[in-house]
Amino acid sequence: MTTSTARTPRQRHHEALRRLEHDVDVWVATADAEGVPCMVPLAFWWDGAEVWLATRETNPTGRNLGPSGPGRARLALGDTRDLVLIDGTARVVRREDLPEGVGDAFAAKAEGWDPREDGPSYVYYAVRPEWMQAWGTVAEMRDRDLMRDGVWLL
Repeated sequence: MTTSTARTPRQRHHEALRRLEHDVDVWVATADAEGVPCMVPLAFWWDGAEVWLATRETNPTGRNLGPSGPGRARLALGDTRDLVLIDGTARVVRREDLPEGVGDAFAAKAEGWDPREDGPSYVYYAVRPEWMQAWGTVAEMRDRDLMRDGVWLL
């Protein structure tokens, strides 16, 4: 969105949900216990309540989101003129513990990449949003929060 006219919070909420449903990749920012940052793009699937990610549990993102790390993530969708930011806490879900349909839905959304076929070091992380913002330009800086403390504001 590149117009200087501000979208309403309701419009931004609708467009943020559209991004969650249709975008294929998300930027995932994490930090370890010492605060060393890590940011990578990952495929994702939105189930309407959580953002599902998959990566190796041995890489920095996996360690940061896993039981030995802080488990916090900031997710970013879109570009600097149409941005959705999400902060949340992740839980680890091993492939054998995936709820029915999650693996297939993730693979379909990830354009055919199926982490279940890429070896046992891949695990899933379900990130529950606690805070979400959406904005495009300075005109939308006011009222950019869509969610606080896990509760939609609209």
